[in-house]
Amino acid sequence: MTMSRRRFGALVLSAPVALLASRGMARAQAILATEALTIATATGRHRFEVEIARTEEQQARGLMGRRYMPSERGMIFDYPQVQTVSMWMDNTFISLDILFIDAEGKIVRIAEKAEPLSRRFIPSGVPVRAVLELNAGTVERIGAKVGDTVDISFLGAK
Repeated sequence: MTMSRRRFGALVLSAPVALLASRGMARAQAILATEALTIATATGRHRFEVEIARTEEQQARGLMGRRYMPSERGMIFDYPQVQTVSMWMDNTFISLDILFIDAEGKIVRIAEKAEPLSRRFIPSGVPVRAVLELNAGTVERIGAKVGDTVDISFLGAK
Protein backbone atom coordinates (compact mmCIF):
# COMPACT_ATOMS: atom_id res chain seq x y z
CA MET A 1 0.00 0.00 0.00
CA THR A 2 1.01 3.51 -0.18
CA MET A 3 0.36 6.27 2.17
CA SER A 4 -0.63 9.68 1.03
CA ARG A 5 0.56 12.89 2.65
CA ARG A 6 -1.16 16.15 1.88
CA ARG A 7 0.53 19.52 1.90
CA PHE A 8 -1.36 22.63 3.00
CA GLY A 9 1.12 25.51 2.87
CA ALA A 10 3.97 24.73 5.23
CA LEU A 11 1.86 22.30 7.25
CA VAL A 12 2.09 18.60 6.34
CA LEU A 13 -0.71 16.38 7.56
CA SER A 14 -0.15 12.62 7.59
CA ALA A 15 -2.62 9.77 7.69
CA PRO A 16 -3.43 8.19 11.06
CA VAL A 17 -0.70 5.56 11.12
CA ALA A 18 -1.00 4.98 14.87
CA LEU A 19 -4.71 4.30 14.46
CA LEU A 20 -4.01 1.69 11.80
CA ALA A 21 -1.36 0.03 13.93
CA SER A 22 -3.68 -0.08 16.93
CA ARG A 23 -6.36 -1.79 14.83
CA GLY A 24 -3.93 -4.46 13.70
CA MET A 25 -2.37 -4.41 10.24
CA ALA A 26 -2.57 -8.21 10.09
CA ARG A 27 -6.36 -8.31 10.08
CA ALA A 28 -8.10 -8.93 6.78
CA GLN A 29 -8.37 -5.78 4.74
CA ALA A 30 -11.88 -4.70 3.78
CA ILE A 31 -12.58 -4.67 0.07
CA LEU A 32 -13.40 -1.19 -1.21
CA ALA A 33 -15.96 -0.20 -3.82
CA THR A 34 -14.67 -0.91 -7.33
CA GLU A 35 -15.19 0.76 -10.67
CA ALA A 36 -13.99 0.27 -14.23
CA LEU A 37 -11.25 2.63 -15.37
CA THR A 38 -9.75 3.05 -18.83
CA ILE A 39 -6.33 4.44 -19.73
CA ALA A 40 -6.05 5.74 -23.30
CA THR A 41 -2.50 5.43 -24.65
CA ALA A 42 -0.88 5.37 -28.10
CA THR A 43 -1.25 1.56 -27.98
CA GLY A 44 -5.01 1.65 -27.35
CA ARG A 45 -7.53 1.71 -24.53
CA HIS A 46 -6.63 -0.39 -21.50
CA ARG A 47 -9.33 -1.37 -19.00
CA PHE A 48 -8.75 -1.97 -15.29
CA GLU A 49 -11.04 -2.69 -12.36
CA VAL A 50 -9.89 -0.47 -9.51
CA GLU A 51 -10.72 -0.15 -5.84
CA ILE A 52 -11.50 3.43 -4.88
CA ALA A 53 -9.87 4.83 -1.72
CA ARG A 54 -11.84 7.93 -0.70
CA THR A 55 -11.61 8.29 3.07
CA GLU A 56 -8.43 9.22 4.93
CA GLU A 57 -8.36 5.77 6.54
CA GLN A 58 -8.77 4.00 3.18
CA GLN A 59 -6.05 6.17 1.66
CA ALA A 60 -3.73 5.60 4.62
CA ARG A 61 -4.16 1.83 4.26
CA GLY A 62 -4.09 1.69 0.46
CA LEU A 63 -2.50 -1.58 -0.64
CA MET A 64 -0.60 -2.19 2.62
CA GLY A 65 -0.18 -5.80 3.57
CA ARG A 66 -1.19 -7.22 0.21
CA ARG A 67 1.14 -9.69 -1.41
CA TYR A 68 -0.68 -10.06 -4.73
CA MET A 69 -2.87 -8.04 -7.07
CA PRO A 70 -4.29 -9.42 -10.35
CA SER A 71 -2.79 -7.82 -13.48
CA GLU A 72 -5.92 -5.90 -14.54
CA ARG A 73 -6.66 -4.56 -11.05
CA GLY A 74 -5.48 -1.50 -9.19
CA MET A 75 -6.36 1.16 -6.64
CA ILE A 76 -7.20 4.80 -7.25
CA PHE A 77 -7.00 7.47 -4.56
CA ASP A 78 -9.87 9.93 -5.07
CA TYR A 79 -9.04 13.24 -3.41
CA PRO A 80 -11.93 15.64 -2.74
CA GLN A 81 -9.94 18.55 -4.14
CA VAL A 82 -6.89 19.12 -6.32
CA GLN A 83 -3.77 19.06 -4.13
CA THR A 84 -0.09 18.17 -4.04
CA VAL A 85 0.40 14.69 -2.55
CA SER A 86 3.20 12.27 -1.78
CA MET A 87 2.96 8.50 -1.68
CA TRP A 88 5.15 5.87 -0.04
CA MET A 89 5.48 2.10 -0.03
CA ASP A 90 5.79 1.40 3.71
CA ASN A 91 4.21 -1.99 4.50
CA THR A 92 3.48 -2.55 0.79
CA PHE A 93 4.86 -5.88 -0.40
CA ILE A 94 4.24 -5.56 -4.15
CA SER A 95 6.08 -3.19 -6.47
CA LEU A 96 3.78 -0.62 -8.06
CA ASP A 97 3.59 1.86 -10.91
CA ILE A 98 2.11 5.11 -9.58
CA LEU A 99 0.29 7.49 -11.92
CA PHE A 100 -0.56 11.02 -10.78
CA ILE A 101 -3.68 12.40 -12.50
CA ASP A 102 -5.09 15.93 -12.78
CA ALA A 103 -8.78 16.94 -12.53
CA GLU A 104 -9.31 16.51 -16.28
CA GLY A 105 -8.03 12.93 -16.19
CA LYS A 106 -4.61 13.65 -17.70
CA ILE A 107 -1.58 11.77 -16.38
CA VAL A 108 0.85 14.45 -15.14
CA ARG A 109 3.56 12.26 -13.56
CA ILE A 110 4.49 8.58 -13.49
CA ALA A 111 6.68 6.78 -10.95
CA GLU A 112 7.49 3.30 -12.23
CA LYS A 113 8.42 0.25 -10.20
CA ALA A 114 8.18 1.82 -6.74
CA GLU A 115 10.29 -0.16 -4.30
CA PRO A 116 8.29 -2.36 -1.90
CA LEU A 117 8.58 -1.55 1.83
CA SER A 118 10.35 1.75 1.12
CA ARG A 119 9.73 4.84 3.25
CA ARG A 120 10.97 7.13 0.48
CA PHE A 121 8.33 9.68 -0.47
CA ILE A 122 7.18 9.81 -4.08
CA PRO A 123 5.80 13.32 -4.67
CA SER A 124 3.23 14.29 -7.28
CA GLY A 125 5.28 17.42 -8.02
CA VAL A 126 2.11 19.29 -9.05
CA PRO A 127 -1.43 19.41 -7.69
CA VAL A 128 -3.45 16.30 -8.65
CA ARG A 129 -7.02 15.07 -8.27
CA ALA A 130 -6.22 11.33 -8.12
CA VAL A 131 -3.42 8.79 -7.88
CA LEU A 132 -3.61 5.40 -9.57
CA GLU A 133 -1.59 2.40 -8.41
CA LEU A 134 -1.07 -0.54 -10.75
CA ASN A 135 1.27 -3.53 -10.66
CA ALA A 136 4.86 -2.64 -11.53
CA GLY A 137 5.53 -3.06 -15.24
CA THR A 138 1.99 -2.11 -16.29
CA VAL A 139 3.01 1.37 -17.47
CA GLU A 140 5.62 -0.15 -19.76
CA ARG A 141 3.29 -2.95 -20.93
CA ILE A 142 0.50 -0.56 -22.00
CA GLY A 143 2.82 2.23 -23.16
CA ALA A 144 1.43 4.84 -20.75
CA LYS A 145 3.04 8.28 -20.89
CA VAL A 146 2.57 11.68 -19.28
CA GLY A 147 -0.27 13.34 -21.21
CA ASP A 148 -2.29 10.13 -21.68
CA THR A 149 -5.79 10.14 -20.21
CA VAL A 150 -7.59 8.19 -17.54
CA ASP A 151 -11.35 7.77 -17.79
CA ILE A 152 -13.29 7.09 -14.57
CA SER A 153 -16.58 8.58 -13.40
CA PHE A 154 -15.19 11.24 -11.05
CA LEU A 155 -12.57 12.71 -13.45
CA GLY A 156 -13.11 15.08 -16.38
CA ALA A 157 -11.82 12.78 -19.15
CA LYS A 158 -14.48 11.14 -21.31
